[in-house]
Amino acid sequence: MKKVLLLSLLLLNIHQGIAAPKGVTASLKAKWSMTPFLLETEFIGEDGSEKFWNFVDTVKELTVYKQGSVRSYYNLIIKKAAQFLTHLQVNLLRFALAMRSYSPAVHASQQIASDEPPPEACPSFVSIHGQHSCSTKDIKKLLKEAAGPKPYLYKNDHTYPAVNKPDMPVVILYAEIGTKKFNLFHKVLSEKAQEGKLMYVLRHFVAKPKPQKVLLSGYGVELAIKSTEYKAVDDTKVKSKTVINAEDDENDEVQGFLFGTLTSHPELQEQLGELRKHLLESTNDMAPLKVWEMQLSFQAAARIMSVPKFDALKVMRDLSQNFPSRASLTRVAVKQEMRKEIEKNQKHLGETMGIQPGDGELFINGLHVDLDVHNPFILDILRGEAKVLEGLHNLGIKGEHQAKLLRLLVNTVDDSYALDIRHPAIMWMNDIENDQMYRSWPASVQELLRATFPGVIRQIRRNFFNLVLFLDPLQEETVELVKLAELFYKHKIPLIGFVFVVNTKDEIDGFSDAGVGFYRLLNYITDEYDLSQAVMSIVSMYSKVDVGETLSADTISAYLKKKYPKANQERILGSDSEYDYKRKQDGALFYRKSGLGALPLALFNGVPLNPDEMDPEELETIILQRIMDTTAAFQRAVFMGQLTESSDVVDHLMEQANVVPRMNPLILNTDRKYLDLTGTPVDDWEDTTMFSYLESKDKTAVISKRMKYFEDGMTAVTMWVVADFEKVSGRKLLLNALKHKSSPGLRVGVIDNPSGKPSEDNTVLYRAVWASLLTQKNKAAVEFAQKLLKEESSLLLQQGTKMKDLGMQLLQGMDLDAFEKKFNTLEVDFIRSQQMFCQDVLKLRPGQQAVISNGRILCPFEEQEEFTMEDFHLLEKIGSAEKVKAKVKQMGMKPKASDLVMKVDALLSAVSKGEIRRDVSFKDTQSVLQLSPRENEVFYDVVAIIDPLTREAQKISSLLIVLSQVVNVKLQVFMNCRAKLSELPLKFYRFVLEPDVAFLANDTASSGPVARFMELPESPLLTLNMITPESWMVQAEHSLHDLDNIHLQEQVNGLVAAEFELEHLLLEGHCFDLSTGQPPRGLQFTLGMSQDPLMYDTIVMANLQGYFQLKANPGAWILRLRKGRSEDIYQIIHDGTDSPPDAEDVIVVLNSFHSKIIKVRVQKKAEMINEDLLSETSESKGIWDSIVVWSTFEKTGGGSKKDEGEKKKKDILNVFSVASGHLYERFLIMMLSVLRHTNTPVKFWFLKNYLSPSFKETISHMAKSYGFQYELVQYKWPRWLHQQTEKQRIIWGYKILFLDVLFPLAVDKIIFVDADQIVRADLKELRDLDLQGAPYGYTPFCDSRREMEGYRFWKSGYWASHLGQRKYHIALYVVDLKKFRKIAAGDRLRGQYQALSQDPNSLSNLDQDLPNNMIHQVAIKSLPQEWLWCETWCDDASKVTAKTIDLLVQCNNPKTKEPKLMAAARIVPEWVDYDKEI
Repeated sequence: MKKVLLLSLLLLNIHQGIAAPKGVTASLKAKWSMTPFLLETEFIGEDGSEKFWNFVDTVKELTVYKQGSVRSYYNLIIKKAAQFLTHLQVNLLRFALAMRSYSPAVHASQQIASDEPPPEACPSFVSIHGQHSCSTKDIKKLLKEAAGPKPYLYKNDHTYPAVNKPDMPVVILYAEIGTKKFNLFHKVLSEKAQEGKLMYVLRHFVAKPKPQKVLLSGYGVELAIKSTEYKAVDDTKVKSKTVINAEDDENDEVQGFLFGTLTSHPELQEQLGELRKHLLESTNDMAPLKVWEMQLSFQAAARIMSVPKFDALKVMRDLSQNFPSRASLTRVAVKQEMRKEIEKNQKHLGETMGIQPGDGELFINGLHVDLDVHNPFILDILRGEAKVLEGLHNLGIKGEHQAKLLRLLVNTVDDSYALDIRHPAIMWMNDIENDQMYRSWPASVQELLRATFPGVIRQIRRNFFNLVLFLDPLQEETVELVKLAELFYKHKIPLIGFVFVVNTKDEIDGFSDAGVGFYRLLNYITDEYDLSQAVMSIVSMYSKVDVGETLSADTISAYLKKKYPKANQERILGSDSEYDYKRKQDGALFYRKSGLGALPLALFNGVPLNPDEMDPEELETIILQRIMDTTAAFQRAVFMGQLTESSDVVDHLMEQANVVPRMNPLILNTDRKYLDLTGTPVDDWEDTTMFSYLESKDKTAVISKRMKYFEDGMTAVTMWVVADFEKVSGRKLLLNALKHKSSPGLRVGVIDNPSGKPSEDNTVLYRAVWASLLTQKNKAAVEFAQKLLKEESSLLLQQGTKMKDLGMQLLQGMDLDAFEKKFNTLEVDFIRSQQMFCQDVLKLRPGQQAVISNGRILCPFEEQEEFTMEDFHLLEKIGSAEKVKAKVKQMGMKPKASDLVMKVDALLSAVSKGEIRRDVSFKDTQSVLQLSPRENEVFYDVVAIIDPLTREAQKISSLLIVLSQVVNVKLQVFMNCRAKLSELPLKFYRFVLEPDVAFLANDTASSGPVARFMELPESPLLTLNMITPESWMVQAEHSLHDLDNIHLQEQVNGLVAAEFELEHLLLEGHCFDLSTGQPPRGLQFTLGMSQDPLMYDTIVMANLQGYFQLKANPGAWILRLRKGRSEDIYQIIHDGTDSPPDAEDVIVVLNSFHSKIIKVRVQKKAEMINEDLLSETSESKGIWDSIVVWSTFEKTGGGSKKDEGEKKKKDILNVFSVASGHLYERFLIMMLSVLRHTNTPVKFWFLKNYLSPSFKETISHMAKSYGFQYELVQYKWPRWLHQQTEKQRIIWGYKILFLDVLFPLAVDKIIFVDADQIVRADLKELRDLDLQGAPYGYTPFCDSRREMEGYRFWKSGYWASHLGQRKYHIALYVVDLKKFRKIAAGDRLRGQYQALSQDPNSLSNLDQDLPNNMIHQVAIKSLPQEWLWCETWCDDASKVTAKTIDLLVQCNNPKTKEPKLMAAARIVPEWVDYDKEI
């Protein structure tokens, strides 16, 4: 009662009038139209085409249910999808639909359709080799006429799963799934595809897209309190706008009042609202904090840990995202124990993981999540992990066992496998450890750790570097390679060995075959003299052969005669030579068994070099590079104690995990396919019809359950041999497997895939093997099978011998009665099911062979390909099965343990991409927020390490809340507080992310995710900034307010609403000139579609990476060299894009919100080898035309007439400016002042990134009225360049860092004029000024106003010493872009920026400090002083001659605080007239 009374009194004291809530909202739309939810179930297609097409069949006419409410239709889609997804996957689908993750994929198909283009008024259509039709009736006719090249198919196309042969016509259906018209086409096409008449491909196409745009999520919005340094507010009033009623961010507790509980008093709602507002405003007072109050980080942690567990994340979100108005934190007490414990955990994290106090990290199941990269696309990680988590769960592995198995480093696929080089067939030229010539070298491995100059090869008496050359003595290349080996030998570099591969035919003469003669001569010298003399004779013989020729029998004969005149040539070289004893067993056999590719080839420490590295001119450099690379690995091994003085270095090398006994590309291939063995068998295989209806996963489960093995006890590796055992190759394959089965860690299962329809006649051998497996003990079954598979047995069977009699002949000790009974009663139905499994799951044709090792599929084998015992040995060796077996053994799962090892190994190998999973643990857990998962469900193990008052916490807190709503999580959040904060996080923040699609009370979909800032303090000036994923190019699309200067106090009615648009997705690339290895500076690419080839273009940077960026929207784009010098001089010869290397067009597909990075290689045309892209002659005729359509820069107004003379085209003033916020845009009176003082045509270039929507609307009207051209240029700050976090500093960066890539090559000179400058002279004079070889000219800072002397920072300290006698330059500048690019000034500036910007205290005025800092590397021409006058620094007398007057930023007077617009009107009398005119 007392509480209610107190509350009532409080409420009475509060003002009754309810004002409209003030706040800020921001939303982000995609550029493209709304994509239907049904099409965004592309999610299902990620699990394979089989599921996708089954789903399509289920929803083929679903759109008829659209008549109901949006919510019920959405729920129906989810219900249909749930038939093919697990409970966890359904939650992830909802999350994907809420984020619109697959909308770009759907729109990409739409864009591809528009490029066809679609026939008129066609809701669905087919494209058959370029011919289009809207009717199913035309398909037959078009198929007959289908000729010409096949259409290009993309990786993400949906191809109907049928027997797709290469010679079939391709039919592409463009339609909207779920519509009647789609169903008509689908029925016809799927039937024809099953009959083998065509290949059916489906692409999404919505004939009449909705006009609404897709609202996106997965980004952050920041409201920063504006630094007084940048304050510049327009004092004109904003147009009024109706209030949008926003949902309040209902935080339960405010200053001790629980408003969630108080809502039970509905009669007091209005007064409660006012009380809450009053309390919040008193809390929101942003009192300045003292230095000693900077233990805020710990206080925030204490506050979070003091609330109930389930509210802790919300409290953390509130504190981090609303910190500026949470000053009451300073009153929170921090317990000493908690502080000590945090420091203890921090010490542990620092030692084990290198995590420092204040760092923010997120781990999901031990995988590190880089939030800058994954941001909203954490869905991909959740999805990838779902597969393995559900798999382990289905296999009965839960809890701590799950984490242990996940952390196994399974399948870290190593593409640098090495061959064991400890083989007698290698003839070593030298031995560094034992040869006399190296005896002065030190032998200690510790010498590796001694410091040397970079690039110096340490001379240590150990065989660290081993080069083995496999050579055919008769090849041309051998001559140069032997000479190179001699060079290495003379320079005492690596250990060199030769393997000579020669003809192995029996009757052969060394006088006719030089290779055999060469081999016999080497053996003669080795036997009669010694090996070193034989090796030296190799060098001598090849020194007689010129490069480009081959070794001849005459050369060998002459050499023998000259060196060993007494030797009998016939006895050495002839057909009955005594020195031919090991020719078949030596090099040729080693080479054949090694499985290496074409000769010549080289192994460096066992690792084969690529064929393109075998060029003798390149090989020397490559070997030296390999030596440098491996030195680092050896140093690490010595430092870690793995390589000691007693170690044999070659043994150490050959015992590494990547060393294999044989190279078989089929086995060592890094692109591996695995069976899904996590299914539950639902049926049996005797009923073939039922078996045929099962999904692939369930078919595999049945095969796995019924499989019988040749096995002894628990094994690590399970191999299934698939073949037709009536064929010789099939019998041989199984025989090799069984011979290898002597290995104790292996068991072998057998699957029959007969060449014809399974019958008793063509399955005799298989049924015999199967009967023996069912009835005999393991040893007897193995012996019986080995003898049965021999060719003699097969012959006897063909001659009519009965199986029982054959069994008696083959093996004693067999239980023949049981065997015979089983053999005679075995039906072939289960073999039909096996054949169906081979066809549907393994994608084999009848009779084809395969080997499956722990779920990994190796197939199909080529007709003549033999899979030997060595291959089975290699296959067993390279897996991680032993690790899995050890873990399964620890778990004590006895029954079916081998099955479990096989299934777990297959599961982990299929998903693991080799990222290391970290085991994050804490010493004490009092400072760790812990939330337990729901029991008996799949759960994600999530660990977050965050300081609650950092930028990372703002994002992670929101992410964790959504994550816990989407999936079941076991969560640990460690408060990684900093003892001292160098600065306060003075920014409000919202992370926009929803767990599911939201609906309104009337069952319509809500407008979409929006960032809402309610209950903000009204006094400070705020600036809004969007923090989006790196590949998004976002623009303000609509707002009546100045988003750069938000002042809620002046806001009369309601909300400041900002609408942004995702205008483009970024396509980034790296380009190299193959002939020089350098980026081709100034090369231009264009991006477009076949109907419109030039839509966007760009210039390649001259930095190390040859970086370029293009912008586009989802779709398939064609990348070309720009017409003109780029295309004349260069050709694209290879690319890492979405088209095959031999394709004429380079195709790039953008179909997701992810970053897309491509690598493009170009080469100069033969006749252009000496041409330079940036040479003076590069001004081709009519080049100005290219500017008009140039479009990394969006063309928006005022074009130049193409028929104007060349001179006029060149005579144009290019003026660049940057403006942000309504005030600076208002100051674009600058444009008017430029136009008033020149008769030369003017083209203005504006940085589009930060222009307000109102300015973009106004500028086109101004261009028409005043007759100027303009263009909006745009560039995304590259990810590799240090990012600025303050909006104003980002804008400054754009002024200076990207001048070489912002403008077309045709623009020779550009003048930068600040938005707040008034021009009083003709800028043509400045453009034509001679810069005397400097790339740019700047105006120096004025120093004529004496009373400001004490404020001139450039006259003392760092700047005085750095500049010497030079002046500090500012503001207005003119750039000679040709010179700028030629000397790579842009890259120099970016390099220096990268080095200096890591320190937050450097480059305080980025756009001015950087060029002044670089004055010694990039010269500045000092412009005459009259080109920039500003009142603060220049005296009044000089104003009369001033050619431009600066009003704002450069001239902020440190002594006065005069309002900007008043100052403008006072300083420049003409300002008022200009302002009125605009």
